[in-house]
Amino acid sequence: MPNAGPPADALTGGEPATVAIPVLVEEYGGRLYQIARRFCTTPEEAEDLVQETFLQAFRHWDSFEGRARPTTWLYTIAARLCQRFHRKRSGEPDHLLSWDESQPFHAPALGVVPPEGDPLAEQVRREARDRLEAAILALPEDFRMPFILREVAGLSVEEIARVMELKPATVKTRLHRARLRLRDAVEGALPKRELPPPALPRQVALDLLQARQEALDRGEPFRFPEDRFCERCQEFFATLELPGDLCRELASGDLPSEVRERLLTRLAAEGSTGKGA
Repeated sequence: MPNAGPPADALTGGEPATVAIPVLVEEYGGRLYQIARRFCTTPEEAEDLVQETFLQAFRHWDSFEGRARPTTWLYTIAARLCQRFHRKRSGEPDHLLSWDESQPFHAPALGVVPPEGDPLAEQVRREARDRLEAAILALPEDFRMPFILREVAGLSVEEIARVMELKPATVKTRLHRARLRLRDAVEGALPKRELPPPALPRQVALDLLQARQEALDRGEPFRFPEDRFCERCQEFFATLELPGDLCRELASGDLPSEVRERLLTRLAAEGSTGKGA
């Protein structure tokens, strides 16, 4: 099956599947595998999800009309397959902690992100990454999926809403609560520092937290208002950003060669039947 073709982002849906899908495998197979590793609980399940996603994409390539990015279309297939494969597990909580149930506003000490150049920064980051990996898998699926689609796949809130067939407001709520849970998880790897008491009324801090979360939803920087200085909030926001930063590191990586070869063999078998011509 030929593997030469246009760049993935230039695919329009008019190409034969035998040309288009190998291009997607080469350009996005690694990213999809990293996403699948966070959707699924074992490497074997992740491999199955990747293979089934590309097989479904091959069989239904004629349904891609070029209105969305090819990656969004591909991640939509993967997310819906994942939802079908993993129904709600027994014992999963129905919701995640809110701000009020999470990090106490008046805790005397908070975990802080070491500054660049700190000799312990890389060690702390590695431990935080390990904690994050475990915490992501422990998230209820309804919260894990939007977080991974946003922070690893890079989809917008609106794209995630379409993938999961939810309202954007629901996606935002789930993202915000997932970030709080994961922030609490990675904080265990961070050095603690005693901080001054809150300099802001609680409601002002909550409003700033909401603004910071929405900036993260949009992938935009957040500048702390000059008239709302609070060292405690600034440190808390820094740790809130850390899971997303670490996730973007997790997004990199190649599709394992043995997985790639098995996948291309299965795609070639599909192509030999005359499908995707």
